[in-house]
Amino acid sequence: MKEDLERVRAWAQEKTQSGGEPPWAWYQYMKLIETCDAILAGMDATTTTANSPQSEPHSDAHLRLVDSTYPQDSARPRHVGLPVQMPM
Repeated sequence: MKEDLERVRAWAQEKTQSGGEPPWAWYQYMKLIETCDAILAGMDATTTTANSPQSEPHSDAHLRLVDSTYPQDSARPRHVGLPVQMPM
């Protein structure tokens, strides 16, 4: 897959450097080049991360549910029908 993306990127690069493409096509080729670059960078990042040793081994600790110390209904109620003061 990586070789295919590199080939497509090189083809699009040749098209932009030829100078014979209309502006709308040149723009599309540039987007294709940028997209290929982003995908290739992502592929490199994931293979690097997947092959790197873990800094800490996974522990057997699990998440636990805790009670919130902040009530969700702490806002003061606003009476319906009263006008709201807007800054000017």
